Order: sequence, then structure tokens, then C-alpha cells
Amino acid sequence: KNAEKAFEYYYNLIDQHGVDFDSTKAMFNVGFYINNPADNHIDTWYRDWNLKYAEAEWEWYLSGSPYVEELGNLYGKVPAIWERMADNNGLVNSNYGYQWERGYQLDKVVQQLKDNPNTRKAAISIYDGKEINKYSKDTPCTYAVQFTVVNNRLQMCVTMRSNDLWFGFCNDQYCFSELMKVVAQRTGYELGSYFHFAHNLHLYERDLNKNSLLQRKANYYG
Repeated sequence: KNAEKAFEYYYNLIDQHGVDFDSTKAMFNVGFYINNPADNHIDTWYRDWNLKYAEAEWEWYLSGSPYVEELGNLYGKVPAIWERMADNNGLVNSNYGYQWERGYQLDKVVQQLKDNPNTRKAAISIYDGKEINKYSKDTPCTYAVQFTVVNNRLQMCVTMRSNDLWFGFCNDQYCFSELMKVVAQRTGYELGSYFHFAHNLHLYERDLNKNSLLQRKANYYG
């Protein structure tokens, strides 16, 4: 299974069987493997995923800058969602690169994996309940990212408190799989599987029924 297949499967599942929850349809405690994390493009016809944006977001994460202006410099503009999430200084909490650089978490993970392939401590913490007073406008959706070596292959587990399948998952899985490649390259391990877990996996009402026959005809006839 790759990211595209996971997106399509859970899109249909949530659309048909999701629970009404705060202007979304949602499923709870959803986890699945992406067996080929390097295959991280979403080419589903009804999604129209923007690779250029995903690459810019990844480069922004690599910069470690929590300022949305930097994303604007990379992408050509600051998307409206990031403008809404930024504080008065243009700073956000959800630049995951900023978070994994705090306390040199990424470097420590790499060193732990090099020193002890059996470590169970190679984890990056992102959401921190002790900092919840800082989350007035922007609460990180990801709890943590953990890496494990099994049979000389790097495994990754991403744990999220909340994940919008339409925008969040498509862009998040791209950046996390790119992070996995970085860790694999720095440690010398082959890529293994990526396990993605979301306590709340959801679709907003505006994103439902995009794969319907009626929508397909509308797209075809323009």
C-alpha cells in the first residue's frame, strides 16, 4: 500500500461510514501501514494534489523557521490557512521542522539509531500538553514521530491527535516520508514501512462526495 491507495481507501470509508463530528465526518483510532513510503505522491483524479506546494512546505520544514514568511518566500505566497494560524509575529507551532530542531531532537534520534539499533527511544515529540497555553491559534496535529530498526530496515510511526485526510494527510505524509528518507540516509538503514495513526481522521463537509459520478461528469464536461 502506498499513500495514494491509503488516501483513496479512507476517503471512501469516511465518506460512507464516518461519524458526524464538529462539521466533519470522522473515524477514530485509525492506523495503517504505508509499505512503500518513497511512493509519496497523491495522483488521485478528484484530489488535484499540489506537489509544488508539498515540496515548498518540506523545504520550509528543513529550514527550521517557525515564521510563515519563509514559506511564502519558498512557495510564492503564504497559504491562507497558515496566515490564520500565525500569531501577530507571523510565528506558528506547526512547522514540524522547527519542532524537531528544538532540543536537537532529530540529531539525537539519528545518533541513538547509530549507537543502538535496538533503541526504543528514537522519538521526536511535537505536540506538548505542557505548552498548551501557547496553542491559542495553532495546535500541532502530530503528537510524535518514532523510528525503529527491524531486520536492518528503518520503520517509522507517526502518531496524530487529529488529521484532516484531504489536506493534512496528503501533505503530512509527504513531509514525514521525506523525513524518513533523511533519517535512513543519515543512519545507513534501508527504508522500511511507515505506520500512520490518527486518533481522529476526518473529512470536512466541503470535501465530501468529490469522487461521485456526478462530480466526475462535471469535471469531464467542464
